[in-house]
Amino acid sequence: AIREACTIEVEPVEDVVVPHTLVTPEELEEEMKKNPPSWESGQFSDGTPNTPADRITRPFTLRRLSNGIRVGINQNPAESQRGHLRLVAPGGRDAERRLGFKSGSLAVGARAMQEGGSFGSFTREQVELFAVDHLIMVEINCNEESLVMDFVFPTTNVGNSGYGENMKLGITGTESVLQIVREILVDFNWEEDALGRSKSSYRTAHESLGKSLEGKSTEMIMDAVTSGDDRFLSIDVDTVNAVTLEDAKNAVMSQLRPKDLEISVSGDFVVNEVLEQILQYLGTVPADANAEFEVKDATMEFDSVPKLAPGKHLDLELEDSDPRAVAYVAGAAPNQWGFLADGTSVAQRVSEADKRASDYDKQRRAHPLFGNAALSLISEIANRRLFSTVRERKQLTYDANFSLTGFERMKGGWFLVTVTASKEKAQKALDACKETLEALRKSNPISVDNLESAKRVVLNRHEGELRTSQYWATIMSGIQEESIPLKGPLSVTDFHAVIEAMTTTDLQLALDCMGLEESQLYTAIGKTVQPEGLVVDEIVKASPMAGMGRGGALMG
Repeated sequence: AIREACTIEVEPVEDVVVPHTLVTPEELEEEMKKNPPSWESGQFSDGTPNTPADRITRPFTLRRLSNGIRVGINQNPAESQRGHLRLVAPGGRDAERRLGFKSGSLAVGARAMQEGGSFGSFTREQVELFAVDHLIMVEINCNEESLVMDFVFPTTNVGNSGYGENMKLGITGTESVLQIVREILVDFNWEEDALGRSKSSYRTAHESLGKSLEGKSTEMIMDAVTSGDDRFLSIDVDTVNAVTLEDAKNAVMSQLRPKDLEISVSGDFVVNEVLEQILQYLGTVPADANAEFEVKDATMEFDSVPKLAPGKHLDLELEDSDPRAVAYVAGAAPNQWGFLADGTSVAQRVSEADKRASDYDKQRRAHPLFGNAALSLISEIANRRLFSTVRERKQLTYDANFSLTGFERMKGGWFLVTVTASKEKAQKALDACKETLEALRKSNPISVDNLESAKRVVLNRHEGELRTSQYWATIMSGIQEESIPLKGPLSVTDFHAVIEAMTTTDLQLALDCMGLEESQLYTAIGKTVQPEGLVVDEIVKASPMAGMGRGGALMG
């Protein structure tokens, strides 16, 4: 058999030719003639006047291309020679329902796009090596309300060839990324094997969820809170298996119409140079690109989150040899910009509730960032109260966390308090969380010290994150989007002023917009149970010594 194997002819593996560029200068010149691009002024829905189409502005430059693509650009020298580009297409899993696509098709399609990467005549291997050569990282995700593509790249010349005097500079990482974005929009090849890898990833994630105490418990309470709305739940195996390549392609490409897209880019580069490259690579994308995938007569307005039924308690048991528990408290809350599920806003409700408001109060509450600022501060204060009460004073938990869902386009949302504890203390920890939230509303309201401390934390966090290009790309995303009416340039330029101006009355009245009444709360406790036949180790373990890590297995 060995002799036979030695006689078999071996064919050499064909070398993959790594392209130095995905779009040649000749192709770009031809596209410039065919679809001459131009800049138009930036337009906003928060009351900010249009920005000029021919001038660089601070802290960012906001414009639109003649094909409809919205562009935001910021220079950030804090991260030397690095950049971040974010492309956002509003829609997400909400669009699957609104536009009549098969459930899960956008999410599975987005992952298939990440798993694929073949453009035009280039194979997936060539594009992958092009990205590796140019040090580019790509992540494509679909959340409840948008399709998001994130690109991290160097802003210097990369992919150089030759040595010494014969060295030929490659294109910059910024230019490479813009070429990839262009190819995704106009020349992406959908492949069956990429869809297979996408499905496999989703199946694994869903199966893992069922084996995780935290994952299964979270899914259970979200299922109750949303009345089983699949937009907000994990995609099950049957739903994943039902998605075909055509389903995925139609769903994803319907979102990639130039008129719906927004691109935000921040990095250590010269703004004028990058604007010129954006004009050439993305301005030449035809305005009717992907028009064949557009769903006719479809509503573009985002749905609200499902209306909450009266609250209830849920229990879950999961077989696991490690004894532990997790508890949750959930309820209705506004979205990130202060809109509630019924269409009213935090600013509107606060103004109606405060009959003695001064002109200054009314002016402050009319600012588009008011609801967002109030919720940021409330979240910080609630987290501190939970930590000091449930962990430090009552010593019932390893960790207690208050978070908001933070939707930007869908009206409404939920708050979620997560507590990790021992099985014996889970119920007491849950009750302590409910007591803390109730005290925040009534017996121990927000104090001036609470407010000032929260302001410092929120402002310091904002200042710190402004040093990263990713944060700039995130805060610029949505500024020119009509589906986020209160997000505009003022949300960045007035951030400090609005946070500093907030009062305890503002926050106390904003708290009343949340579903914190006992009858409105959804609670859940998930506990592990010993598998049958498990032999318990009777060895008594030593107490932790000084210097050993504190907390349980769930501590980050």
